[in-house]
Amino acid sequence: MSTPDSGTTERRPIRVAIVDDHPVVREGTAALLAGVDGLAIVGTAGSLEDAAPFLDAAAADVVLLDIRLGTASGLTVFSGGAADRSPERLLPAIVVLTAYDYPQYVAAAMRLGASGFVLKTAPIAELVDAIRRVAAGGLAFGVRPSGRAPTFTARELDVVRLVVDGRSNDEIATRLGITAKTVEAHLRRLFERLAIISRTELATRALREGWLDVPPAE
Repeated sequence: MSTPDSGTTERRPIRVAIVDDHPVVREGTAALLAGVDGLAIVGTAGSLEDAAPFLDAAAADVVLLDIRLGTASGLTVFSGGAADRSPERLLPAIVVLTAYDYPQYVAAAMRLGASGFVLKTAPIAELVDAIRRVAAGGLAFGVRPSGRAPTFTARELDVVRLVVDGRSNDEIATRLGITAKTVEAHLRRLFERLAIISRTELATRALREGWLDVPPAE
Protein backbone atom coordinates (compact mmCIF):
# COMPACT_ATOMS: atom_id res chain seq x y z
CA MET A 1 0.00 0.00 0.00
CA SER A 2 1.32 3.44 -0.88
CA THR A 3 1.55 6.19 1.68
CA PRO A 4 1.44 9.98 1.27
CA ASP A 5 5.24 9.95 1.50
CA SER A 6 5.80 7.25 -1.11
CA GLY A 7 5.72 9.65 -4.09
CA THR A 8 3.21 7.52 -6.02
CA THR A 9 0.28 9.93 -6.17
CA GLU A 10 -1.94 9.09 -9.15
CA ARG A 11 -2.24 11.74 -11.86
CA ARG A 12 -5.73 12.73 -13.01
CA PRO A 13 -6.46 11.78 -16.63
CA ILE A 14 -6.77 14.51 -19.25
CA ARG A 15 -10.48 15.18 -19.78
CA VAL A 16 -11.30 15.39 -23.50
CA ALA A 17 -14.52 16.47 -25.25
CA ILE A 18 -15.16 16.10 -29.00
CA VAL A 19 -17.30 18.47 -31.08
CA ASP A 20 -17.99 17.26 -34.62
CA ASP A 21 -21.23 17.16 -36.60
CA HIS A 22 -20.40 13.81 -38.26
CA PRO A 23 -21.47 11.01 -35.87
CA VAL A 24 -19.10 8.41 -37.31
CA VAL A 25 -16.10 10.74 -36.97
CA ARG A 26 -17.18 11.96 -33.55
CA GLU A 27 -17.86 8.58 -31.99
CA GLY A 28 -14.99 6.88 -33.82
CA THR A 29 -12.50 9.42 -32.47
CA ALA A 30 -13.98 9.07 -28.99
CA ALA A 31 -13.64 5.28 -29.14
CA LEU A 32 -10.01 5.49 -30.26
CA LEU A 33 -9.04 8.01 -27.60
CA ALA A 34 -10.92 6.17 -24.85
CA GLY A 35 -8.38 3.37 -25.14
CA VAL A 36 -5.40 5.68 -24.61
CA ASP A 37 -3.82 5.69 -21.14
CA GLY A 38 -4.14 9.02 -19.40
CA LEU A 39 -7.11 10.27 -21.42
CA ALA A 40 -10.77 10.31 -20.41
CA ILE A 41 -13.62 11.21 -22.79
CA VAL A 42 -16.04 13.43 -20.87
CA GLY A 43 -18.50 14.00 -23.71
CA THR A 44 -19.22 14.42 -27.39
CA ALA A 45 -21.45 16.87 -29.24
CA GLY A 46 -22.58 17.59 -32.78
CA SER A 47 -23.00 21.35 -32.38
CA LEU A 48 -21.73 24.22 -30.26
CA GLU A 49 -25.10 24.41 -28.53
CA ASP A 50 -24.85 20.77 -27.44
CA ALA A 51 -21.19 21.31 -26.53
CA ALA A 52 -21.90 24.21 -24.16
CA PRO A 53 -21.50 22.07 -20.98
CA PHE A 54 -17.97 21.09 -22.07
CA LEU A 55 -16.80 24.56 -23.10
CA ASP A 56 -15.54 25.34 -19.63
CA ALA A 57 -12.14 24.51 -18.16
CA ALA A 58 -13.94 23.14 -15.10
CA ALA A 59 -15.59 20.45 -17.26
CA ALA A 60 -12.90 19.55 -19.80
CA ASP A 61 -9.18 20.07 -20.19
CA VAL A 62 -9.10 19.79 -23.99
CA VAL A 63 -11.81 20.15 -26.63
CA LEU A 64 -11.33 18.74 -30.13
CA LEU A 65 -13.30 21.12 -32.33
CA ASP A 66 -14.30 20.76 -35.96
CA ILE A 67 -14.63 24.02 -37.90
CA ARG A 68 -17.59 23.12 -40.08
CA LEU A 69 -20.55 22.24 -37.87
CA GLY A 70 -23.43 22.06 -40.31
CA THR A 71 -24.09 25.64 -41.37
CA ALA A 72 -22.25 27.05 -38.34
CA SER A 73 -18.56 27.70 -37.74
CA GLY A 74 -16.89 26.13 -34.74
CA LEU A 75 -14.51 29.08 -34.57
CA THR A 76 -17.32 31.26 -33.22
CA VAL A 77 -16.70 29.63 -29.85
CA PHE A 78 -13.81 32.05 -29.36
CA SER A 79 -16.12 35.04 -29.65
CA GLY A 80 -18.71 33.73 -27.22
CA GLY A 81 -20.86 32.14 -29.92
CA ALA A 82 -21.71 29.00 -27.97
CA ALA A 83 -25.04 28.91 -26.15
CA ASP A 84 -24.98 29.25 -22.36
CA ARG A 85 -21.31 30.26 -22.24
CA SER A 86 -20.79 33.48 -20.34
CA PRO A 87 -17.70 35.60 -21.13
CA GLU A 88 -16.18 35.05 -17.70
CA ARG A 89 -16.03 31.27 -18.09
CA LEU A 90 -12.56 30.05 -18.97
CA LEU A 91 -12.35 27.94 -22.12
CA PRO A 92 -10.49 24.63 -22.11
CA ALA A 93 -7.52 24.24 -24.44
CA ILE A 94 -9.01 23.90 -27.92
CA VAL A 95 -7.49 21.82 -30.69
CA VAL A 96 -9.03 22.43 -34.10
CA LEU A 97 -9.51 19.03 -35.73
CA THR A 98 -10.48 19.38 -39.37
CA ALA A 99 -10.22 17.75 -42.78
CA TYR A 100 -9.27 21.07 -44.38
CA ASP A 101 -5.78 22.58 -44.30
CA TYR A 102 -6.79 25.95 -45.78
CA PRO A 103 -4.32 28.67 -44.78
CA GLN A 104 -7.12 30.92 -43.52
CA TYR A 105 -8.31 28.19 -41.15
CA VAL A 106 -4.87 27.80 -39.60
CA ALA A 107 -4.31 31.56 -39.44
CA ALA A 108 -7.73 32.13 -37.85
CA ALA A 109 -7.15 29.38 -35.29
CA MET A 110 -3.87 31.00 -34.28
CA ARG A 111 -5.35 34.51 -34.26
CA LEU A 112 -8.39 33.54 -32.19
CA GLY A 113 -6.48 31.65 -29.52
CA ALA A 114 -6.71 27.94 -30.36
CA SER A 115 -4.03 25.81 -28.74
CA GLY A 116 -3.60 23.44 -31.66
CA PHE A 117 -4.54 22.51 -35.22
CA VAL A 118 -4.53 18.88 -36.38
CA LEU A 119 -5.80 17.37 -39.62
CA LYS A 120 -8.22 14.44 -39.49
CA THR A 121 -5.85 12.57 -41.78
CA ALA A 122 -3.08 12.69 -39.14
CA PRO A 123 -2.05 9.49 -37.32
CA ILE A 124 -3.78 8.95 -33.99
CA ALA A 125 -0.39 9.25 -32.28
CA GLU A 126 -0.09 12.83 -33.56
CA LEU A 127 -3.53 13.68 -32.19
CA VAL A 128 -2.74 12.14 -28.81
CA ASP A 129 0.55 14.05 -28.68
CA ALA A 130 -1.32 17.28 -29.46
CA ILE A 131 -3.83 16.63 -26.68
CA ARG A 132 -1.11 15.99 -24.14
CA ARG A 133 0.90 18.99 -25.26
CA VAL A 134 -1.94 21.50 -25.04
CA ALA A 135 -3.19 20.03 -21.75
CA ALA A 136 0.26 20.86 -20.36
CA GLY A 137 -0.05 24.45 -21.55
CA GLY A 138 1.78 24.14 -24.85
CA LEU A 139 0.83 24.57 -28.50
CA ALA A 140 0.37 21.89 -31.14
CA PHE A 141 0.06 23.23 -34.67
CA GLY A 142 0.77 20.31 -36.98
CA VAL A 143 -0.14 22.60 -39.90
CA ARG A 144 1.13 26.14 -40.45
CA PRO A 145 -0.29 28.78 -42.79
CA SER A 146 1.36 28.52 -46.20
CA GLY A 147 1.62 31.93 -47.75
CA ARG A 148 -0.61 34.82 -46.84
CA ALA A 149 -4.13 33.77 -45.87
CA PRO A 150 -6.90 36.12 -47.06
CA THR A 151 -8.64 38.14 -44.38
CA PHE A 152 -11.97 39.90 -44.60
CA THR A 153 -13.84 42.60 -42.76
CA ALA A 154 -17.32 41.87 -41.42
CA ARG A 155 -18.86 43.93 -44.23
CA GLU A 156 -16.85 42.11 -46.90
CA LEU A 157 -18.04 38.80 -45.53
CA ASP A 158 -21.63 40.06 -45.61
CA VAL A 159 -21.21 40.91 -49.30
CA VAL A 160 -19.52 37.58 -50.10
CA ARG A 161 -22.25 35.65 -48.26
CA LEU A 162 -24.96 37.33 -50.31
CA VAL A 163 -23.06 36.77 -53.56
CA VAL A 164 -22.90 33.09 -52.62
CA ASP A 165 -26.69 33.23 -52.12
CA GLY A 166 -27.04 34.47 -55.70
CA ARG A 167 -28.15 38.01 -54.83
CA SER A 168 -27.74 40.87 -57.30
CA ASN A 169 -25.93 44.08 -56.36
CA ASP A 170 -29.26 45.85 -55.86
CA GLU A 171 -30.53 43.06 -53.61
CA ILE A 172 -27.29 43.08 -51.61
CA ALA A 173 -27.54 46.85 -51.23
CA THR A 174 -31.11 46.62 -49.96
CA ARG A 175 -30.29 43.80 -47.56
CA LEU A 176 -27.27 45.61 -46.08
CA GLY A 177 -28.72 49.13 -46.14
CA ILE A 178 -26.03 50.51 -48.43
CA THR A 179 -25.98 51.76 -52.03
CA ALA A 180 -25.41 49.58 -55.08
CA LYS A 181 -22.29 51.63 -55.82
CA THR A 182 -20.90 50.74 -52.40
CA VAL A 183 -21.53 47.07 -53.14
CA GLU A 184 -19.71 47.48 -56.46
CA ALA A 185 -16.79 49.10 -54.64
CA HIS A 186 -16.57 46.21 -52.17
CA LEU A 187 -16.62 43.68 -55.01
CA ARG A 188 -14.02 45.59 -57.02
CA ARG A 189 -11.63 45.64 -54.05
CA LEU A 190 -12.20 41.93 -53.41
CA PHE A 191 -11.59 41.08 -57.05
CA GLU A 192 -8.36 43.08 -57.13
CA ARG A 193 -7.03 41.81 -53.80
CA LEU A 194 -7.82 38.16 -54.49
CA ALA A 195 -7.11 38.15 -58.24
CA ILE A 196 -10.67 37.08 -58.96
CA ILE A 197 -12.34 37.87 -62.28
CA SER A 198 -16.03 37.04 -61.72
CA ARG A 199 -18.81 36.70 -59.15
CA THR A 200 -18.95 32.99 -59.92
CA GLU A 201 -15.29 32.56 -59.06
CA LEU A 202 -15.79 34.58 -55.87
CA ALA A 203 -18.69 32.36 -54.77
CA THR A 204 -16.88 29.16 -55.74
CA ARG A 205 -13.72 30.04 -53.84
CA ALA A 206 -15.68 31.23 -50.82
CA LEU A 207 -17.42 27.87 -50.55
CA ARG A 208 -14.43 25.72 -51.48
CA GLU A 209 -11.96 27.47 -49.18
CA GLY A 210 -14.32 28.07 -46.27
CA TRP A 211 -14.11 31.87 -46.17
CA LEU A 212 -17.50 32.15 -44.51
CA ASP A 213 -16.43 29.80 -41.70
CA VAL A 214 -13.75 32.21 -40.45
CA PRO A 215 -14.70 35.15 -38.19
CA PRO A 216 -13.80 38.56 -39.66
CA ALA A 217 -10.54 40.27 -38.83
CA GLU A 218 -10.90 43.18 -36.45
